[in-house]
Order: sequence, then structure tokens, then C-alpha cells
Amino acid sequence: MVTEIKLGLCNPPEPIYLYVKNAELGGESYLWYNYDIERDKTIPVSQRALTGYLSELRLTTKEFKGKDNLKLDIVVSADELYVVRTGVETNFAKSFLLAASLVQDFSKPLIIVANAGDENTVFCNLYDAASKSRIEREWNKNADWVTIIRDIQFRLGGIPSTPKLSVVPQPVHPQDLRIKNIRTLLDYPLDLVKEWLEFQDVDRPSLLHISKINELVKTMCLAWAADKCEYPNHAESSYQNQVVDAVASGADELTAINGWMQQLQSAKAGAV
Repeated sequence: MVTEIKLGLCNPPEPIYLYVKNAELGGESYLWYNYDIERDKTIPVSQRALTGYLSELRLTTKEFKGKDNLKLDIVVSADELYVVRTGVETNFAKSFLLAASLVQDFSKPLIIVANAGDENTVFCNLYDAASKSRIEREWNKNADWVTIIRDIQFRLGGIPSTPKLSVVPQPVHPQDLRIKNIRTLLDYPLDLVKEWLEFQDVDRPSLLHISKINELVKTMCLAWAADKCEYPNHAESSYQNQVVDAVASGADELTAINGWMQQLQSAKAGAV
């Protein structure tokens, strides 16, 4: 994509964030909005569609009301750089991912549309910008979201030959970030992590030996799996095979844990 460089006064080259939400403000309904941090002000966006080139897809952790949340960032190059940020488990994220999984050539512009659903939900429709034809895939709430995200990232060219699901790095110690990302993925209570660390006489994971950090990861994972397996040893053995051994062979830890979680959830659903 070739863009004309406009000379003269302009705004700083910072991305414009669009946050997805079905709401009303001052009598005005909207499905996504900008947020002015300096003025602590929500600015509704009346336009329901964004046309541009999908340039990146990434996961990032954001803290909200004392709790970490995993977000999907849909990065779009247009007249400005836009980042559509939404919860990775939302209907908007899932409907976007299902449609985007059918796109093979991301060098062509797309139209991302926010559509209102029932009970304040928001869905995403995706269109080919040239033909105006909708890119549609049948709804599947049990889709393999990890693989879909990884495949889209790979086609966008932002992933090496062995694609890995990665979280945007934050300016913290790698081991602290590791625990934070895994805890967020598992939705493991922060208080329990703090309590575990207190027993080790530290206040953050990076002060521990790597073996202790691995023990904390295992503790969180097996706590999540406690009600997913009929036999406790099954959870532990599958964790060893699908996570520990996979990471030792070079797999991305977050991807391995996510795949292990999906496998246990599918097994539990099949046993019901």
C-alpha cells in the first residue's frame, strides 16, 4: 500500500483506538468509541464501519478494575493507524476471527462493520472493500480460536516459520510477565498468586528460582483443571505431555497451555 505523505501541521503519528461496546451516551447510541485518557472522556463514534488494510493481529493484557483482561487488537492501516480493541472472548472478536480466517490475501482492503446484537452484544461483519461482498463463515462457538489467530498472524507475515501465539510484551521482567499472562489466560485469582508468593517470602515471581516459577505455573494450571478431569492424575499427566514436554521441545508456552485447556474442555463436554 502506497500512501501520500501530507506535509505541514498534523497530529502525532499515534494509533486511534476504537473500543467495542453497545451503549448510549447523551441520547446517542454507538457500538464503538474513542477514549480521551487526559480528559477521562468517552467519545462515541457514529460511523459503524472502518475501511482499511489489516496489518496486524495481536493479543495484549490490560488491567481493568484490578483484574487483568486479555484483549484482541485488530490493527488497521487507513487514513490513520487504527487499533480496534475488544475482549478476546467477545462475540465481536469471535465473529471477526471466523470471517478473517477465510481471507487469503490481506494486501486488499477490508471493511470492518460493528453490528448490534441482542442484550447489548456487538458482532462484527467483514466485507471485501472492492466488491462490497460480505465474507461470511458459519458461527461456531467451539472453534479453535488459538489456531485461527495463529493462522491469520502467519498470513499477515508477522509470525516466523513456526508460528506462535504471543502476547504483546510489557515493560516488566520476563518472568513476571510470564506469570501475569498465564494467570490471565487461566482466570486464576490474583490474591492466590500473592498468597503463594508470600509463602516464598517474595512479592514477585522474578525474585524466585526458575524451578519455583515453573511450580507456580503448574499450580495455577492444575487448579484450573481440578473440575475438568475425573481423575487428578490425568490432568497432571496431560499437563506434563502437552505443556511441559511441548515447551521443552520449543513450543510457545501460552499456546501450549491454551491448547491443553481446550483439549480438557472438549473431553469433559464429550463425557457429559
